[in-house]
Amino acid sequence: MSKKILIVEDDLFLQGLEATKLKKEGYEVLVAINSDEVFKITDSGEKIDLILLDLLLPQVDGFMILEKIRENKAMLTIPVIVFSNLSEEKDISRAQKLGISEFMVKSNFTLDELTKKIKELIGN
Repeated sequence: MSKKILIVEDDLFLQGLEATKLKKEGYEVLVAINSDEVFKITDSGEKIDLILLDLLLPQVDGFMILEKIRENKAMLTIPVIVFSNLSEEKDISRAQKLGISEFMVKSNFTLDELTKKIKELIGN
């Protein structure tokens, strides 16, 4: 049974690159571009092994999505990697307080490095 990753990213080009890379690595991938799509997936009871979360999103930002996810007891232990262009210490600190596993600034990491981090957190 392959591990399932939810990619929350509104940049469709980047979302496509991430999804393609992760599928090639053997993961099952779900995608969402906004909070409505995220909550439709998470409220469905779909088993998710990891969430890859951008913070700059339309409608509701990634911090609000993260807060709502962490209110759900069933999702408390799901690893979350923030993959964002936000890089200020206040943003990193806020995300860490919400229980993320890793904060990666998009411009500082390749998709190979992102994939390596995912494998460290959940395996294949």
